[in-house]
Amino acid sequence: MPARAMYCHTCDSDEQHRSLTADEKTWLRGRTGRRSVDEFFMCKAPDCRNVRSGFNKHPFDPVIRVPLPDWRRLRTPPRLP
Repeated sequence: MPARAMYCHTCDSDEQHRSLTADEKTWLRGRTGRRSVDEFFMCKAPDCRNVRSGFNKHPFDPVIRVPLPDWRRLRTPPRLP
């Protein structure tokens, strides 16, 4: 699903939100204990990453922010000479 403008509780403004990736959904299931997390979106504003559902702009108290991906896993190892 493409990003769409939604109200962000932590930014206190309308911001672009995107659906969660498969890894983020797995993380959120473990964090919340919910079976399904397909209805959640993440704020794309810099330094925010707040989670909200399509209908509830403040579903968690305190707020839950998606952690940054582990970039070490994504980097290609340096080539040896």
